[in-house]
Amino acid sequence: MTSAPGSTDERRDRLADPRTARYLVWALYAVCAGLLLIDPLVHKHGPFAIEHWIGFYGIYGFVVSIGLVLVAKAMRRILMRPENYYDR
Repeated sequence: MTSAPGSTDERRDRLADPRTARYLVWALYAVCAGLLLIDPLVHKHGPFAIEHWIGFYGIYGFVVSIGLVLVAKAMRRILMRPENYYDR
C-alpha cells in the first residue's frame, strides 16, 4: 500500500530528511544575516547607549535564552520527583 501524494506520511518523511533540515538551518542563517545587515539602518529609541549597538537585541536574546535553560536545569533538581512518585 502506497501513500497518496501530499499525504501526512510523505510530509513527515520530507521533514525528517537531513537535506531538508540543512536547508531550513541555512534559511534561518540567511534570515539572521539579513536582519543583522539592516540593523544599522533602523533608528532605535532606546534610553540606554548599549541598545544602539549593532546586533544588541539578537545577542541579548541569545544570552537570556541560555540563562533560561540554565535556570530550568537548576529548578529541575529542586522540583523533580522520583520515578515511582505516583505508584506508591
